[in-house]
This record gives sequence, structure tokens and C-alpha cells, in this order.
Amino acid sequence: MRSIFWVLIIFLYGCSQEPQSEQVSAETVKLSKKTKNTGINAITEEALTQHIKTLASDDFGGRAPGTQGETLTIEYLINEFKNAGLQPGNGESFTQAVPLTSVEAINRPQLIIGDDKGDDLSLIYTEQQVIWTRQQTESVSIDKSQFVFVGYGINAPENNWNDYSDIDVKGKTVVMLVNDPGYATQDNNLFKGNSMTYYGRWDYKLDEAARQGAAAAIIIHDTKPASYPWSTVASSWTGPQFDMVRQDKGKQLALVEGWITKSVAEKLFDKAGLNLQEMYKIAQTREFKAVEMNLSVTATINNKINTIDSQNVVAMLKGSEAPDEVFIYMAHWDHIGTDPTMSGDNIFNGALDNATGTGGLIEIAKAYTSLPENPKRSVVFIALTAEEQGLLGSAYYAAHPIFPLAQTIGGLNMDGLNYFGPTNDVTVVGYGMSELDGYLAKNAKAQGRILKPDPVPQNGYYYRSDHFELAKLGVPMLYPNIGLDHKEKGIEYGTLKEDEYTANHYHGPSDEYDSSWKLNGAVEDLQLYFLTGNDIVNSSDWPEWGDDTEFKEIRNIQLKKK
Repeated sequence: MRSIFWVLIIFLYGCSQEPQSEQVSAETVKLSKKTKNTGINAITEEALTQHIKTLASDDFGGRAPGTQGETLTIEYLINEFKNAGLQPGNGESFTQAVPLTSVEAINRPQLIIGDDKGDDLSLIYTEQQVIWTRQQTESVSIDKSQFVFVGYGINAPENNWNDYSDIDVKGKTVVMLVNDPGYATQDNNLFKGNSMTYYGRWDYKLDEAARQGAAAAIIIHDTKPASYPWSTVASSWTGPQFDMVRQDKGKQLALVEGWITKSVAEKLFDKAGLNLQEMYKIAQTREFKAVEMNLSVTATINNKINTIDSQNVVAMLKGSEAPDEVFIYMAHWDHIGTDPTMSGDNIFNGALDNATGTGGLIEIAKAYTSLPENPKRSVVFIALTAEEQGLLGSAYYAAHPIFPLAQTIGGLNMDGLNYFGPTNDVTVVGYGMSELDGYLAKNAKAQGRILKPDPVPQNGYYYRSDHFELAKLGVPMLYPNIGLDHKEKGIEYGTLKEDEYTANHYHGPSDEYDSSWKLNGAVEDLQLYFLTGNDIVNSSDWPEWGDDTEFKEIRNIQLKKK
């Protein structure tokens, strides 16, 4: 299997794949070589390293919203943006307050599964299950709620798919599979085949369960289709869970939400007289009907509630000719924080995720302010809060934009930079979705590099970072990522580095700065991102979405109202 995997990866990355368009408008201003080099040279490996070491230090405590780590992070960012020569992006302020409510389970809640024989099974918190509630209340309970298997938990009329047809789940507990049927079957005619759709995301599934009236919603964790190990679940969904401040305290949401391990799910299905592997296969068809499992679910979650104002940090460089038209660079500054219940290293430093992107934001700002004159249009830099809690900072900005979305040309998001050296390629998550690819491709070509699509579209990364909140409201957003074809060691090396990080460090205490990192590759990427945005802001172009994207019509309507 391993050899087949490498053949597939090398095939994907060895194929010559050109972006849909490398055509950039004739109006695009061509900077002189001297001017380009001025901006490029302002981005340095030494400065980027210092940003990462500072932001990911133990003193910052993992940069969780509402902590001293946030205070230190906000102060650091404002100071760096000021030193770079930027002005406040929110009137006279560098910050945008983001009201958040945290709900923290304080009783290590049990999830008890019962059957008609009185044989109860209590699942161990963090080892076999992780449950929580988004209802902003001190306690929630379910008592012997009926267990129902709802396949993938999807209701998608445009795909002629409804896992909730012919069943009423009000007051019941639904259990469902991760990802979507297209990935499971690899059928390109089903959803988007190997590429995960938004229906495959955990947040969609939990929200749909609530819309169906379920009392509780449980997802079966499966490492490959989830794209992260159980340890990520245990670290990401424990401790304070932030959400928007909800006027109804979240009463429309399910009382209990959570994950169970696949091995536990196998036992539960066996307990109900079902075979989980057979259910996987049945759930992959449109003929699937929900299965009542003759099991009951009981749980009580006691919470600590806290409401805070976290902060997005917003800075700008005002355009010289069309200052009301803006291009946005964004990166989330937050991470998971510190877990006081853990022994040993309990600080989730978030060095790669996302001290690298946050530091990169500062370096790109320096590139722009080093130029002899301001660009024609404005450039905005936003360091966002609470990405790790469900893209909350970007969702708040999208709902309360400081710069009108109809006046926002587009944007570029950075979430994890290259740490293992220069590559021949640039991965584009959401490759081909918009004309922004053409600008990136032109400047990558000048570096002797090419664009490549995301090699793991089944992981649904386009829906998992901050740019998505603006994209779904119509703004074309570019999400470039780490290339894999290392200039000296090849694709296999780059892929191994990525896999090693995901398996051993992602959302773990070991995501720390390492002196062995080779950040010259990150610098080359940041230079590329600077040149790409600079082409756009020195033109009068309005890059468009591709015709087959779900965001094109939203954008068309948005621009007509401009």
C-alpha cells in the first residue's frame, strides 16, 4: 500500500498542470526590477524567525483567546504593524472587538450507552469520546435519548440526497460518519468525488442535526476521512470552546455534540446487532434509510460560562488612487492555549499553526511599506482571532466588515508556512476556483516554480480556514499552501515532512519552533504572495470566480449593488 501511495503522489505532482488562466490584465502595472527587489528584500528569514519564536514562546501560553497570551499577541502585532509604517485599519484603532462566549465542560462528562438488557457502557472522556455543548448555559442533559444512525448526516437536495428522509429525529441522538459519500466511493458523479464538499465538514453535520431537531449529535472519528488523528479531537474539543455570543443562548442547537472513536463505534453497532463496516457501505447509497439502533444515550455536561471581547488586529496601507478598493492579507493569530489538566508539556504553542502565518503577515506588510510609493489601491492586513474555535474571528469580520465586501477586490490567506526549505511548486487549495490563480502563477513562474492543486482534496481544506468566511459571501479568496516538491530532495521528502507534522505535531504541545527549520522556503513563498497582491492592487482588475463555483452568483449580485 505504501508504494502505491507514493506512486500516486508522485504522479499527481509530476503531472504538468497549468492554472486555468495565467492571463493578467494589460492594465496590470509592471513594477521595475529595482522596485520589486525593494519589496522582496524587506522580507527576511531572520525577522520571520524572530516573529515565530516570540509568538510561539511559552510566555505567550499558546495564544488562546481571552488569555494573557492574547494580550501579549495583540500588543506584539500592533507594535510590529506600527513599526512597519501601517496605519490603523478600523478608524483610529488597530483592533476590531469580537464578542465571544466560551463554554467549558468542567465535569469530564460521561457518555453512557444503554440497551434493553440494562447493560450500560460508560465511554471514557478524551479516550473514547469527547462531548461538549454549544448551548451557552451552565448545564445540559439528555436522558435515555434514542440512538439513530443517519449515515453521513447530510441533507443536500441539489445532490438528490437526504439521510434524514422518512425519519423524525426530534429528541433523539444521531450518530454519523465523517466526510461525505463522494469521498467514500471515489465516484466523481457523487457530490465532488474525492474532493470533500462542505457537507463533509463536522460543523455542517452538527448544524444539520440541530435543524432536524436532534437532542444530540455524535460523529464517528475515522482518521483517514477526517484527515487528523484522535489526539487532535482530544485536544481541540476540550477546554474552553468559543462561539459567537448568541442572543438565544444557542437553544436552537443540539444539547450535546461530540465524537466517538471508531473502535467504540464498532462495539456500539455490535451491541445493537449491526455491523459498522456494512453500515458504511449502505450509507454510501442514495437508497440509505436511517437505522434506529435500539440503544439509548445519557449524558450531563456541567459548564463554566465566560463572555469576552477578543480582538481581530487590522492594519492598512492606504491606496494612492482608489483607496476605497482593498485587497486583504489574512492569517489567524490564535491557537489552543494551555491545558492545566495535563502533566508535562501542556502548552499548545502553535508555532507552525499559525505563528508562521502571523509572522508572515508582518513581513508582507514590511514589503509594501518599503516601496517608494503607496500602491494604487489599499492593502489591508488582518490577524484574526478564534480560527481554532470554528473560524469565529473571520466570521465576525465577514458579518461586520470594516471595508465593504463589494469594495474588497479579493484576498490571500496564510495558515501554516513552509518550514523545510524551498520547493519547485506551490500548492493551491481550491485550485482553479478563481482568476486569482493567474496572478499567483505569473509570479511563481518568475521564481521558476509552478502551481499544483491540493493533493488531498478529500480533506476539505478550503472550508477549514479563515478565507472561507469571506469566500462564501462572494469575495474571491486565494489559499496557497506549502509546496511539496523540495528543490533538492524531491516530492517524497516534502510529503514525508507534511505527514510527519500532521501525525505528530498538529494541534499538539509539540508544535514548537525548531532550530532545524529551514525558513528560506517560507521567505520565498512570502515574496510570491507580496508580488501577487501587488500586481492586483496596482491594477484596476476585479478577479472573478470560476463559472462552476458556488460563490460566483453571490459575487455577481454583490458587485451589481456596489
